[in-house]
Amino acid sequence: MKIYQIDSSARKEGSTSRALAKKLLNKIKKPDDEVIYRDLDDEMVFVSGLTESGMKIEKKDQTEHHKKMFELSDTLVRELKDSDTIIISAPIYNYGPPATLKAWSDLAARVGETFRFKPNGRREGLLKNKRAYLVITSGGTKLNSNEDFLTPWLKFILNFFGIEKIDIICADQMALDYEKSIQEAEKQIENIC
Repeated sequence: MKIYQIDSSARKEGSTSRALAKKLLNKIKKPDDEVIYRDLDDEMVFVSGLTESGMKIEKKDQTEHHKKMFELSDTLVRELKDSDTIIISAPIYNYGPPATLKAWSDLAARVGETFRFKPNGRREGLLKNKRAYLVITSGGTKLNSNEDFLTPWLKFILNFFGIEKIDIICADQMALDYEKSIQEAEKQIENIC
């Protein structure tokens, strides 16, 4: 099995979402499993300078930024397609996703690769039969409350790609009771079969 672990916290040291994702990985990883690791804080590129809709620019018209953007996009799509299980760790920043996670989703959304349009105009995700684990943390936002714009968005994006088996591990409202939040998240990890 190939496990694709994606960390999106802007904090390298002391990140709760990263630490919990590592614990989850250690829980589900079997000795023969391969892990593909991606730290979005290291090299994310934002989609910009497009000349038409979709991720299309003629090679002759591509700037150096475009070339880097398409190269990273191709890599992210390949990593997603090659994986069986995906772990995404994400803190809630100002009620929504980290900017790097949004950029990742923009680069991973490729027509004919991660989704397609059917003749009736509806979209179909092409990444079927994959499982995703979302490790969500927050200081004050309650998970799935009307102030949580990260969790429903991220589930929607994964469904858009065709990934429907999604489990959530959360340590929310850590500012209110850090120890309790962490213990609950660790218990959720322990209970994963």
